[in-house]
Amino acid sequence: LSSCTSAAEKETGGAEQREKQYRAHRGFGDRRGGVISARTYFYADEAKCDQHMETFLRCIDASGGSSENGFSAIKLTALGRPQFLLQFSEVLVKWRRFFHQMAAEQGQAGRAVLEMKLEAEKLQEALANLGIATKAESQHWFTGENLGMSGTVDLLDWNSLIDSRTKLSKLLLVPNMQTGQLEPLLSRFTEEEDLQMKRMLQRMDVLAKRATEKGVRLMVDAEQSYFQPAISRLTLEMQRRFNRDRAIIFNTYQCYLKEAYDNVTVDVELSRREGWHFGTKLVRGAYMEQERERAAQIGYEDPINPTYEKTNEMYHRCLDYILEEIKHSWKANVMVASHNEDTVKFTLRRMMELGIHPSEKKVYFGQLLGMCDQITFPLGQAGFPVYKYVPYGPVNEVLPYLSRRAQENRGFMQRANRERDLLWREVKRRLLTGSLFSPN
Repeated sequence: LSSCTSAAEKETGGAEQREKQYRAHRGFGDRRGGVISARTYFYADEAKCDQHMETFLRCIDASGGSSENGFSAIKLTALGRPQFLLQFSEVLVKWRRFFHQMAAEQGQAGRAVLEMKLEAEKLQEALANLGIATKAESQHWFTGENLGMSGTVDLLDWNSLIDSRTKLSKLLLVPNMQTGQLEPLLSRFTEEEDLQMKRMLQRMDVLAKRATEKGVRLMVDAEQSYFQPAISRLTLEMQRRFNRDRAIIFNTYQCYLKEAYDNVTVDVELSRREGWHFGTKLVRGAYMEQERERAAQIGYEDPINPTYEKTNEMYHRCLDYILEEIKHSWKANVMVASHNEDTVKFTLRRMMELGIHPSEKKVYFGQLLGMCDQITFPLGQAGFPVYKYVPYGPVNEVLPYLSRRAQENRGFMQRANRERDLLWREVKRRLLTGSLFSPN
């Protein structure tokens, strides 16, 4: 828990000033609670983070040595102090909420996120009233080549404005629309905390460079919702740098989150404007029970879709949007990481309708090693790029992980029975045709 709180907050009790979702809570300090399908890392010290980085580097080397088009997965909570992810996530969420509040004041509440456009003049007045910038300063901001030329500012313009005018540490001041004041999220970083944050970014940079050298795609795993805005933003910065020629860095979107579609569409639009290759892994999500219990106990809005059906709808909506982008730009790539047969069938049907051929290697499929082979092998035989996610390590760590994955897939036993029936049917077919040992 101490690694989720800054030294300044410990001195002043400032942690209580954070929004409930982004505070460290003792009841949820062990993030393994209710999580049955994801590896959890806990911060010990900087040396341990360096060890994790070395492990990830070995994974990248192994993947590059065994496949021409391999993937490796990493987790950012393994690479640094979680305090920064919590604080940066809260900052990003508050700045985005500030944009939405201003859009609502300009009569745009309820619009799709990319359709919200603030009038630059009114925005300048709001920034001046909040003391963020004088009107003369903000007028200078809005004369950039691409910013505000139309007299309006959308969310991507807003984000780029924040990027260009502030450093990460400066972003720890956020506007409060009720009080009209800038409020500090953190009174100060200690010198050591500042170094820790820089080291985390440096470790990400080392991994991305090694992946580029080895021709390995790097998938940054999604994590809990209170870390995720920062994880996604840091991954986006890596994509901007390393995805210029092809998709090396893949972000992960959890489709059980209510905001998944908005996040996908905003990031795809940014990749279009800046001309880099968009890479994503789509998952349903691994932290549902913990997320729901935490939101209920602590008292903030549940970030998860209300039903499994809604999550399926979100998954297919996000996937369809990315497939359309692949069709029109060829600069998007997606890993369909799913054990759901309906999702795989949906993907194949839409690829056929859109004319996306498997040989183009823009759409990948992934399942866990030892699970859903009745999906994996036919896809591979049909020429689709298909991957097995390979967990490894000491037996006492890997076997519990695999058993949790089996629990996670509620219909796992039914699918296992179905796979057994299919195998038995094939054995009987070969016996009857006299081709028992035929590879075909």
